Amino acid sequence: QLQLVESGGGLVQPGGSLRLSCAASGVSLDYLTIGWFRQAPGKEREGVSCISKSGRTTNYVDSVKGRFTISRDIAKNTVFLQMNSLQLEDTADYFCAGSLLASPNTCVATKAVYPYWGQGTQVTVSS
Repeated sequence: QLQLVESGGGLVQPGGSLRLSCAASGVSLDYLTIGWFRQAPGKEREGVSCISKSGRTTNYVDSVKGRFTISRDIAKNTVFLQMNSLQLEDTADYFCAGSLLASPNTCVATKAVYPYWGQGTQVTVSS
């Protein structure tokens, strides 16, 4: 049974950084495509980034390109989202999600692709 647990959220000032973690258990990351999503109050959940099963392919929504970096540690079975130059509009609950079905070298940050979800971690960017 796949379980995903996010951590690393918190309160940060604009321009600051946070690193979110998504720890997977029950299934190796070698078999998982992982996506990061976020949902701000009153808004729909949007895809932020994803990493393919092989780890060779990553994608980002335009609003975070150049600021966020997705990576993974196979030994820890954990995916990270390094968030730099945080902006007020990055405030949201962040979720990681997993899919067993995607091909090894592709990923899309589209909700419908991911049947497995973590509980989320809150990120607040405020001065």
